Amino acid sequence: MAKPPAKPLALTLGEPAGIGPDITIAAWLGRRELGLPAFYLLGDPALIARRAKALGADIGIAEVSPGEAEAAFAEALPVVATGTRATAEPGKPDASSAPSALASIRKAVTDVREGRAGAVVTNPIAKSVLYRAGFRHPGHTEFLAELAAEHGRVPQPVMMLWSPRLAVVPVTIHVSLRDALAQLTSELIVSTVRIVAAELKSRFGIDRPRIAVSGLNPHAGEDGSLGHEEQTVIAPALKALRSDGIEAKGPLPADTMFHEAARNSYDCAVCMYHDQALIPIKTVAFDDAVNVTLGLPFIRTSPDHGTAFDIAGSGKANPASLIAALRLASRMAAATIR
Repeated sequence: MAKPPAKPLALTLGEPAGIGPDITIAAWLGRRELGLPAFYLLGDPALIARRAKALGADIGIAEVSPGEAEAAFAEALPVVATGTRATAEPGKPDASSAPSALASIRKAVTDVREGRAGAVVTNPIAKSVLYRAGFRHPGHTEFLAELAAEHGRVPQPVMMLWSPRLAVVPVTIHVSLRDALAQLTSELIVSTVRIVAAELKSRFGIDRPRIAVSGLNPHAGEDGSLGHEEQTVIAPALKALRSDGIEAKGPLPADTMFHEAARNSYDCAVCMYHDQALIPIKTVAFDDAVNVTLGLPFIRTSPDHGTAFDIAGSGKANPASLIAALRLASRMAAATIR
């Protein structure tokens, strides 16, 4: 049975004063050499034209509908207008920043859920800019979960950072360390690892995922002498997961989980809090790591970096992480429709 044709990827604008427009333009310019999947940008075509001029980039911009994006992609950067103007200059967010960024995200989710796009790829947002405009979510991940709600039920979003060398998932995400300790439960670990295992199978093509689960305390608690969470919270979760047939090993000392030989023994490391997971991957794969949101009814990937206001419009932004995010989104979409 033939596979259905691939749909273009919906790429959000991100913070218009940041490097999102820069790396989008750079990725499109390298589309042939890099063999990139077709994508379209959701945003203000006039902003992209201004940024291309500032960068000295010789590109055509085609204002299209999602259905016209793939045909336009070879010769022009397809832009689907959201109807929200973005007037911010590079490095200088203004009153248009939050509305234009949010409109782009909402439209991308609508497009993928209604079958016009194969996946959502998000450019970086500036959470501080959004907060000043009344944004109430800790970050992209939680906002996307709300947009994915069905019948009033908001899915549990799971943040994965992926690279060819390492994939990591924090059980608790954008909260303080004190709040992370309060939130950490056996039930949360179980639900997180179940989502990770299911999507490694369905969207990454790994038949029997191997998942390494970290401890919380130094040396995984040293049999209770440095903390009891490994025994009272993490071990019961692992027992439940193994009874489900999930290959989850741990709790492992986090300080010995990430050298090369250890990384070769698992497909994903699940850690207890944000920095425990993100410091290792940003050390070994800073330029090409991809942020993936699992647990949603659609695919979402993103570059693993911020808006970089200091270099926006300068031509210095590295598009490597966006390129990796586009490629991974396309790979996941292909695996999902097998």
